Amino acid sequence: MANIQTLDPDASPLDYYGWELRRQREAHGLKQGQLGDIIFCTGSLVGQIETTKKVPTRDFSERVDAALGTDGMFSRLVGLVLRSQLPTWFQPYADMEAKAAYISTYQAQLVYGLLQTDDYARAVLATGMPDDLDGLLAARMERQRILERARPPLAWAILDEAVLHRPIGGPDVMRAQLRRLLECATHRWMRIQVLPFAAGEHPSVDGTFNLLRFDEDPDIVYTEDVISGHMTASPDTVREASLRYAHLQAAALSMDDSAALIARVMEERYGNRP
Repeated sequence: MANIQTLDPDASPLDYYGWELRRQREAHGLKQGQLGDIIFCTGSLVGQIETTKKVPTRDFSERVDAALGTDGMFSRLVGLVLRSQLPTWFQPYADMEAKAAYISTYQAQLVYGLLQTDDYARAVLATGMPDDLDGLLAARMERQRILERARPPLAWAILDEAVLHRPIGGPDVMRAQLRRLLECATHRWMRIQVLPFAAGEHPSVDGTFNLLRFDEDPDIVYTEDVISGHMTASPDTVREASLRYAHLQAAALSMDDSAALIARVMEERYGNRP
């Protein structure tokens, strides 16, 4: 008899997902391969998700719900699963980010996570040599769902010009990423500015930061170092960060000029060349 791995559904959201997937599949009298055929994947993948060796995606979860008639249960559960795949120190920020009414960010090295394409995010995350790159990538893409809401948070991103020139993932990846920025800049809830090299020294030359504002809760400032992230609601820190952000907005190019610069860099640096 095959050795069936015993799962503890209380161990983690991922364990509960795998346990519930196995329970529902067996309740419908399906083997792993049979369920795989119905949802257009391999039985091996079903088994790996049931035993927590693979992290489920949202698409997989929606297909399972449709196949087993589980009324959206797995589609709801996968959000918790993917959030649990984020680094432990980052999860509190992701929870607050999802509740924010207004997000403003200054990024000196990389495109902000909510605006990254799949390929750009994969290249960035791979630098940390994670054990489960696919799981981390799925978790990052799940964060972006807050921008798809009927009423998304208002977001303002200031990117250092260096972000446009750093070739993350290669020319094709960068071209698609810069195109994504241009698309985002046309949304009524998004504002993107570029801080040009010509701005020289500025109040935040020593690092990036995010400001989160809420309808009822106190504002939060978030910063990161190489190891972890830090959040604070200290009024003095929030006031200082707000002042710095105002200086950055004043020094950055206008939104129209920023879009023109992004388009120019996209064509000149990453365009199709013989």
